[in-house]
Order: sequence, then structure tokens, then C-alpha cells
Amino acid sequence: MILVVVSTALAPPGRVPRLAAVQESGAPAAVSTTATPISSEWELDCFSRPVMVDGKKLWELMVIDSTGQWREVVQLPATKINSVTVQEAVDAVIRSAPVKPTAIRFFRRQMVNMLTIALNKVAASRPNLRVIPSRSTHALYAWLDQREAEYSLMDGFSPALVQPLDAGLIPSAGTAGRLPEALRGEKYAFVTLPLSEVLPGGSISSENVGAGKLLDAAPIAAKIDAPIEDLVLHGLLLLTRRPDPLAMAMASLELAAARADTSSRQLVLDVNLDETYLLARLTDDQRAEAALFERGKADLSGLHFLAVQDSADDDADPAAFWLLREFA
Repeated sequence: MILVVVSTALAPPGRVPRLAAVQESGAPAAVSTTATPISSEWELDCFSRPVMVDGKKLWELMVIDSTGQWREVVQLPATKINSVTVQEAVDAVIRSAPVKPTAIRFFRRQMVNMLTIALNKVAASRPNLRVIPSRSTHALYAWLDQREAEYSLMDGFSPALVQPLDAGLIPSAGTAGRLPEALRGEKYAFVTLPLSEVLPGGSISSENVGAGKLLDAAPIAAKIDAPIEDLVLHGLLLLTRRPDPLAMAMASLELAAARADTSSRQLVLDVNLDETYLLARLTDDQRAEAALFERGKADLSGLHFLAVQDSADDDADPAAFWLLREFA
């Protein structure tokens, strides 16, 4: 895995690091027939859709495993949208699922209270099931994007009812919180990779990302009007003398996105459902590099990455690699 370094930083002891530039280069379940195993980690959405049925909005419960290999849609009665109805629908999906869930993630801010109640009741009889509010629901985002095209072909479709996906996301905290000690690296660097490295056939796969995680970038890449070989993936490299502990600490979070806010001169990390941590402060000189990082994300519909690497070994592979996507 060859990372092209754009800039790097050394954190003064006990202080937030400042980047310092260096000169370095109801439908039936759809089960896939591929060899990829169905995951026990599920992603769930419950919301109204831009379709009118008998004078009322269509409500759906959508459940997909994190690999996208298995999914199910359940139409819910529009007059009975409550935690009991959702709980019963989820219980029914679990009973018929080929792989039972060990985790269920959901992201939609309008439904946080109802889904929390419903899913906690589902988990009450399943001690191995974790309920996780999270923005890291990338298989679900891709499916929702696909479903939007399908809704437009349905009888009763109303363009006025269409909501952008990021309308369902909880905005990141206005003020970034203090970064926990366990998540601190000694150096940070803006880096790049060819996008092809994280696509099928590339050098980065689920087999070599360590404690990290990948999302399926192929559908996103397919929508970009440019040759794949010309597309550059921007990312953030965390350099540390303790790569494995830092990687495991990062893995304990629901990583959502890394952001460089040039107006506030902050490099931040969005985690969980609505939390933001301050990674570093940007000097005037680094604002251009931060802007390049943000433009790179925008060019790839929000795709970027975060990696953790041993600062004492320049040739070491990252201890962890996360492919991320920012929506809001």
C-alpha cells in the first residue's frame, strides 16, 4: 500500500497537534450468490418514502447486512407508526433472516427516539445483539440511493416528498470536543492513493485493513465521469509509536468522517451519531492543503480514508485502514 504524503505534523506534548508542512512526496429478501458471507451486522432505516398509497405516505422498514449481500423491505401501516409496530416488524425479519444479527445500526435523526425504544426491546431478549446509533451505515446509504430511483417509477410518486439523504443525518457538533488520550497520534499527514486501490482487484481489501473497515466504493466510482485511473482518493494518516493500541481505540468508535474546516482552522473527526473530536489546528500555511483534501473528497462524492501507521517504520503497512464517506 503506497501512500503519497502531502503534509505531516508533530504534536507538541500535551497539546492539540498543529499540522506542519514537510517536503515529502415487504419485498422478499435478496440473497447474493457471491462467495462473500452475509454479515451479522445489520443496518436499518424506518421512514416515509416519496410515494403516496391510498392518500398516505408509504412507510418502509429497510434492513440490509453490512456487506450488502442480504436485504429486506417491510411495508408498515402508515396509521400505526410507533415503537411497537417497528419492534414487531424487526422481530419478524430476524426470525426469517438467514444470519441472525449481532449488531443493528441506524442513522436517521428523525427516528432516533422511536428506533432506540423499538430496537432496545428487540435486543432485550437477545443478549448478544448490540443497538448502535451510527452514521457508519454505508451499505444502507447505497441502497437508499438505489431505492430513490425505484420510487420514481412507482404509482403515487411525488417529487415534492423527496428528501436528500443528508437531511436524515444529525448535523455534526458545532464545537469539536477534546480528543481522548487513547485516540491521539504523534503526527498527522494528508495523503493520497489511487482510487483503484480500494476497488475490486486493488491492493486494499477486507483481508489487509487490520482493525479498519471498507465500504463498497464501486457504485460511487461508477457514477463519476472520469477514467478510474485518473481518480485520486484523499485521506488522513495518523502516525504513532503505538499503532496497534491506537487502531483498536479508533475501531471502538463509529468512525463517520474526517473533516478539514478551513474557516475555523480545525482538523476534526466525526464519530458515532453526532460527536466531533478536534484532531489538529491548521496554520495559515496548511489551509491550502486542507482545502485540497476537502476538494478531493467532494470530487469523489465524499469518499476518503483514515489510516493508522507506525511512525518508527516508514515501510510498515498501516495497522488499520478505514474507507469513509462524508454526507453532511
